[in-house]
Amino acid sequence: MALGDWRLTLKVGVRPVRVWTWSEFQALPQTEQVVDIHCVTTWSKFDTRWRGVTLDTLLQAAGLEAPTPWVLAHSQDGYSTNVPLADLTQGRAMIATHYDDRPLAPEHGGPARLLVPHLYFWKSAKWVNALQFNERDEAGFWELRGYHMRGDPFKEERYG
Repeated sequence: MALGDWRLTLKVGVRPVRVWTWSEFQALPQTEQVVDIHCVTTWSKFDTRWRGVTLDTLLQAAGLEAPTPWVLAHSQDGYSTNVPLADLTQGRAMIATHYDDRPLAPEHGGPARLLVPHLYFWKSAKWVNALQFNERDEAGFWELRGYHMRGDPFKEERYG
């Protein structure tokens, strides 16, 4: 995807609240995190370095304060995954644009992916283009196919 075509939309329900272009998104304060990531298929990768914009920064920039308890992340390719808002705030998650000091490669979700490192990696949606804030917990792609609604690797929350 050409960076000039990329957009990130925040929605409350189906109503768009804020849309960022790539250049607007890049102008937001950036954060760097070194975190471990865990795949549901039992592999882990330790001390991975990411850079991007935290969900706290996005909420503040959009003038939103915890609008709903649930978020459904949407991707360019139609993928979606649900995450409790509490798992996305307080610096716990970001929209990542860089990995190991390099722009995120398309095969790894570039130009931007959701990064929720304390949950299984299927929650870190590649090619993210929208975050939809919902009153109810709505299952995403893998959750509809039997995966756990939260996906905490330290509680072995693989399947629902």
